Amino acid sequence: MGHKLFDLTGRIAVVVGGTSGIGLAISQGLAEAGADVVATARRQEQVNEAAALIERAGRRTLRLTSDVSDRTSLESLRDAVRNEFGTIDILVNCAGKIKREPTLTVAEDTWNDIMDTNVTGTLRACQIFGAAMLERGSGKIINIASLNTFVSLKEVAAYAASKAAVGALTKSLAVEWSSRGVNVNAIAPGVFRTALNQQLLDESERGRELRMRTPMARFGRTEELVGTAIFLASDAASFITGEILVVDGGFLASGVNQ
Repeated sequence: MGHKLFDLTGRIAVVVGGTSGIGLAISQGLAEAGADVVATARRQEQVNEAAALIERAGRRTLRLTSDVSDRTSLESLRDAVRNEFGTIDILVNCAGKIKREPTLTVAEDTWNDIMDTNVTGTLRACQIFGAAMLERGSGKIINIASLNTFVSLKEVAAYAASKAAVGALTKSLAVEWSSRGVNVNAIAPGVFRTALNQQLLDESERGRELRMRTPMARFGRTEELVGTAIFLASDAASFITGEILVVDGGFLASGVNQ
């Protein structure tokens, strides 16, 4: 039996972008820590698969899609979760997109699309779910930042700018909401292998450089983010707010590795 500070039994969590990669790992982890979890994203098939894993952990869920670019879909999600469970204790914002191209020629449509998903989408979810938390006087919000919040990776300027903005948004909301009972923090993952980036990491010069710059000399496994998410969602982090917790195998600490 784990320490009661980390026990999420009876908590209700919504994980936006929670059906694949990092989001799915966090959804499963919160369920295994005791929370009832609604893992949501745009594709119904992935929502159904995530829900089955949550139910396999013995927790309740709902099979609901949402799109962070559509405020109405997030409002409908919030209302459905509140109607079913009565409250929402934890919000995790994992939805995001990235595209690599030279900054000189990046199209404004591409820039705006990435910003709308990564920054404004996070803001929309924070506003919509945060309002219910503020009304009640308690809640935990966890945003997903990035190494790109702090340092540049070549030719992903839109993503980097969006993730720097997520870091600033996290701190701004913490300043505004923490005295009203809502803690707002972020996790900044280092380089984690997922189905989407596996080929890049394993078969490219960029992947080799990313591994070389990581002092632990390997990429992260998505389950290695779970403990951080449970911590920030739990009573153990009751006096932590406005923090960006880096989980990167030492990447940001690194100067020369060889």
